Amino acid sequence: MVILLPLAVAWHATGYQLGRTVLWGLVVAVFSSVLPMMFIVRGARLGRWDGHHVRNRDGRTVPLLLGLGSTALGLAILLLGRAPQDVTALDVAMLVTLFACTIVTRWWKISLHSAVAGGAVATLVLLYGPFFLVLVPFVGLIGWSRVAVRDHTVAQVIAGALIGPILGGAVFLLVR
Repeated sequence: MVILLPLAVAWHATGYQLGRTVLWGLVVAVFSSVLPMMFIVRGARLGRWDGHHVRNRDGRTVPLLLGLGSTALGLAILLLGRAPQDVTALDVAMLVTLFACTIVTRWWKISLHSAVAGGAVATLVLLYGPFFLVLVPFVGLIGWSRVAVRDHTVAQVIAGALIGPILGGAVFLLVR
């Protein structure tokens, strides 16, 4: 989702220009998803945390802080490169939501998967219209899967599914 969503936002923000879509979408995708995931997978392989999902709440601090730093670096590139406003707004919304989830995770293991899914659906609805509400059941399926594999409780999934669209959506609207 964090790879495809920036491309969808950039597609809209650039007026459907393929080259600019790929450029700006990849900046967000690389700095908000690819690089943090590479760090997490490497850390898991080195035994620094319990796997690429970092199931242990206490072990999430370093990966989340790295994700914040990487996303902030991506935002700096977007600002210096004068990226389209909606792309920058997406990155700011992702940064703020990740920051909020990082704070919550210090005491409680909120579902980042649900937060990302909910925020992605909200962003698509805000940009492309209510048709994309058809994706809401997928947020539920993602949440259900996190409960089914016993990584989260129902409350943690619901909290994530709400913080993504409410906080992320509000920040996206305010910045764009």
